[in-house]
Amino acid sequence: MLDQNIWSWNSRVFPGISPLVARLNDRVRVRVGNLTMTNHPIHIHGIEFEVTGTDGGPVPKTARWPEVTTDVAVGQMRQLEFIADEPGDWAMHCHKSHHTMGAMGHDVPTMIGVDHRGLVQKIQKIIPDYMLMGERGMADMGEMEMDLPENTFPMMTGSGPYGPIEMGGMFTTLKVRADQGPADYSDPGVYKQPPGTQAREVQAPVSEPNATPQGAHAMPVPAGTARKPGHSHGQH
Repeated sequence: MLDQNIWSWNSRVFPGISPLVARLNDRVRVRVGNLTMTNHPIHIHGIEFEVTGTDGGPVPKTARWPEVTTDVAVGQMRQLEFIADEPGDWAMHCHKSHHTMGAMGHDVPTMIGVDHRGLVQKIQKIIPDYMLMGERGMADMGEMEMDLPENTFPMMTGSGPYGPIEMGGMFTTLKVRADQGPADYSDPGVYKQPPGTQAREVQAPVSEPNATPQGAHAMPVPAGTARKPGHSHGQH
C-alpha cells in the first residue's frame, strides 16, 4: 500500500481543494485525523500553533505545547489551535516530501547534486518511464511535464502568482485576511502583498575593484603575520 504514494486531505488533493480561510485575529481550531497506514508530520507556514487535544481528549491548558509541525501517527488525532494574526497565503502540508508529490516513485534513489550525464539512459533501459528528479531538488520538477498512468494525478499541478507551486497531493493553503467577513469561508483569491513588502531585484552601480568611494578616505590596511601550527601540542 505504501508504494502507491498517493496522499490527500479528505480525498482531495491540491490544487483541487478548498483553502482554509480565517479572518485576521480569529482563533482557529483544526482537527487532523489520520486514517492512513503511515504517520504524517503536519506543518503550517507562518503560524505557531498549540496542540490542544488528542484522540484521548482535550489537553489541559497547563500541558499544551507549542509547535509549527506535529506528527500524527496511524489512527491518531491531533487538535491544533492558533490565532490567525499573520495575513497572507500560508502553506499547510504533510512534511514528507513524497506525500506532497503524488505518483512519485522511490525504487530509484533521488540524484540530487549528482552528475547524471549518461545515467538516465542506462536507468531507462530497466525502467522505461523513469525521469530524473533534478540536480537542484524538487523545484526543478515544477515546470516538468511527463506522461503518467491514467489512474493517477500529476505530481505537481498548482500554480501561484510567481509560477508553478512545487507541491501537490497532501497540501493546501491557509488564507488569512483582514477584510474577510464574519463566518465567511469563501476563497478570497491570491493574497496581494502591501507595497514595499515584496522582494525585488536591485540594480546596484558597478564599481571598479578596490576603488575608493568618492569623498571617502582610504583606510590603511594593518600589517599582519601568520604562522603554521607545529606538530606538537606545545607549539602555537
